[in-house]
Amino acid sequence: MERGSDKHGPRLDDQQKHETEGMVRGGGSTHAEEWKETESMPGPGEESGQSYPPGHEPGTPHGITQRGVDIRSDLAKWLSDTPWPASKDDLLQHAEDVDAPDQVADMVRSLPDRRFVNIADVAKALGLGMEERRW
Repeated sequence: MERGSDKHGPRLDDQQKHETEGMVRGGGSTHAEEWKETESMPGPGEESGQSYPPGHEPGTPHGITQRGVDIRSDLAKWLSDTPWPASKDDLLQHAEDVDAPDQVADMVRSLPDRRFVNIADVAKALGLGMEERRW
C-alpha cells in the first residue's frame, strides 16, 4: 500500500489531497474552505466600490501641486528624522550624513539662513505650497 508521506498519518494525507485537488485538476480552487479564497481585483474600467470619507479622497490636496507633493515627500524621506527645530546648516549636515541624493542637498543649500520647525516649514521656504484644509 502506497501512502503520500511517512511524516504524518493517512487522515492528514487525505485532507491535503482534498485541498490540492482543484490545483491538480487545473480548473478549481486550491483551497478546501471557501473563506480562504482571495477576492478578485477589479478589471480595467471597473470600479472598486471603495468609498472615502469626505476630505480623504485620493489625489493632490488643494494649495499644492503634485510636483510639490513629490518633492516634499522626498525631503521628508531624507530629513524627517533630523532633530527639530533645525538650522539650514543642521539640515545640510544631516542630508550629508544620511547620503541624501544631490537634488535634496541642493534644495537644502538653497534655503534661507534660519531655523525650521518641520518639513512643512522647509517646503514653504522652498515655495512648494501648502495644502489648504477645507472644513
